Amino acid sequence: MKKLLLSLFLVITGLTISAQEPNGYYDETEGLTGAALKNALHNIIDDHDTYGYDDLEDQLKHTDEDPNNSNNVILLYTGRSQSKSSYGGGADDWNKEHVWAKSHGDFGTTAPAGSDMHHLRPTDASVNSSRGNKHFAEGGTQHSEATGCYYTDDTWEPRDAVKGDVARMIFYMATRYEGGNGEPDLEVVDYIPSDDAAPLHGVLSDLLAWNEQDPPDDFERTRNNVIYGYQGNRNPYIDHPEWVCLVFGSDCPTAVNEISNDFSIYPNPAENMVNIEISNVFSATTIKIIDITGKVVFETDKAMSLNAIDVSGFKTGVYLVEVRNEVSVERQKLIIK
Repeated sequence: MKKLLLSLFLVITGLTISAQEPNGYYDETEGLTGAALKNALHNIIDDHDTYGYDDLEDQLKHTDEDPNNSNNVILLYTGRSQSKSSYGGGADDWNKEHVWAKSHGDFGTTAPAGSDMHHLRPTDASVNSSRGNKHFAEGGTQHSEATGCYYTDDTWEPRDAVKGDVARMIFYMATRYEGGNGEPDLEVVDYIPSDDAAPLHGVLSDLLAWNEQDPPDDFERTRNNVIYGYQGNRNPYIDHPEWVCLVFGSDCPTAVNEISNDFSIYPNPAENMVNIEISNVFSATTIKIIDITGKVVFETDKAMSLNAIDVSGFKTGVYLVEVRNEVSVERQKLIIK
C-alpha cells in the first residue's frame, strides 16, 4: 500500500513538487533556538517509515533522477548523469553512498540510520570507495575522477555545487538520531575523531560554511519532497537552511575567516615553508598552528611576524592558524600540500 500511495504521489506531482513543507509541519519550532530547536526538530522527523538497505536502488532512481533525463540519475560527487540501469560494483557503475559514513556510529546498513534516504546518494562506485569513511573538510589533492573534489588521508571535500547538500545531510543525521530506541546518538564535531567507530562526524566549521555558500537548489528541494513521500519525514535544513546556525553554530558562517585584515599567510597552500605576517595594529601575543584533530603543532609567544616556518614535516591537509592578542582572536585556514 505504501508503494502504491507513493506511485500516486509521484504521478500527481510529476516530480515538480512544491518546495514548501506541508502546512503546520514545523509549528512546534516557533520561537525556539539551540538545543530546544534541535529537540523539537528531532521529535518532528523521528520514527519515519523505514526500508531495507538492499531495496533502496529503486528509491534512489526517483530521489536523484536527472530532471533533464528521466532514464538517468545524477551522481553526487562527480555530477555525472548516468543510466539508472548501470547500478553495480564496477568502477564506472553507480552505487549507494552513505554520506554520514556508516562506520561513524557503527550502524552499518541496518534501518533506520543505515537505510535513511536523506543521507543515501548515488555515487560513482570507485569514487565512493575513494571517499570511504573520510570526514568532510576543505583541502587536499584533487581527485582524478571527481573533478572539484579534494581529499587527504582523513578528509574529503565535495565539489562546490553540492557542498551545502552534504552539510545539510550531516546536520539532518545529527538531529534525527539522538540515541533513543537503540539508535545511534550522532553528533557533529569540529575535529577529526581518532576513533572511527565513534558516532561523530566532522568538520563542523567547514560544514557551517558550506551551508551558507551553497544554499538549497531545486534539485535538493525536489529530492526532499520525494523522500517525504517515501519516509514521511523531511530534512528541515533544506526547508529552513537558516536553522543550521540556530542549532549548530551561533556565529555563521564559520568563525574561521578565509581572509583577515589582521594577518596574512603566504604561500597558501604551502609545501615546505610558510610566512605569517601580522598587522601592526593587532599586537599578537600568541600564534598557533592547529591540525584538524585540534592538536597544536606549532606555537610561539609575542611575535609580530614569522618568516620561513618549516612545515615540510606536517601531514598533508587542512590546518588552522590562530593569532591571538589580549582582546580578540583571528583564525584562518592553512592548507599543506
